[in-house]
Amino acid sequence: MKISVTFRNGEGENWQKLYAEERIQKLKKYLDMPAETHIILSTEKFRNFAEINLSANGWNVNAKEEAKDMHLAVDGCIDKIEKQLKKQKEKTREHKPKSIRHSEVKVVEGEEDESTSNKIVETRKIVLKPMSHDEAVMEMEGNKARFIIYRDSSSENVSLVYRLDDGNYALIETNS
Repeated sequence: MKISVTFRNGEGENWQKLYAEERIQKLKKYLDMPAETHIILSTEKFRNFAEINLSANGWNVNAKEEAKDMHLAVDGCIDKIEKQLKKQKEKTREHKPKSIRHSEVKVVEGEEDESTSNKIVETRKIVLKPMSHDEAVMEMEGNKARFIIYRDSSSENVSLVYRLDDGNYALIETNS
């Protein structure tokens, strides 16, 4: 993380710079990419101002705080930026990938039967790829799926490979 500290209205003390840099390191856990941070510390009579501008990963996060003590002003800015970064992380975590958004999903609305509690709540149509058993296992390992349905390239039958609890794989073949 690249950090630059600027003092306005006078010469800043070294402890202020060290304290601000130490506190900004707390935000590293929210950032995946390298970040650039500009900290501006200023004092006017008995008021202390701290302003932090952070840019990383295409995000620009700004916070400004005024307090009687420089420690409180820096801590207030860090808290504000931390809230903004958490909120941004939540948005990206909840964002659905393009492949899920555009897949064909139909919700089946049936009559509610009080005697049965199991219902089909969604139906997905998939295109079966022709592949061998080894290719299916390799694809499962690549995308960490629990199972894969495919068309066996040698027999043209529909097959299913799924992961067992012990880490091995099981194969179900159809005769269609």
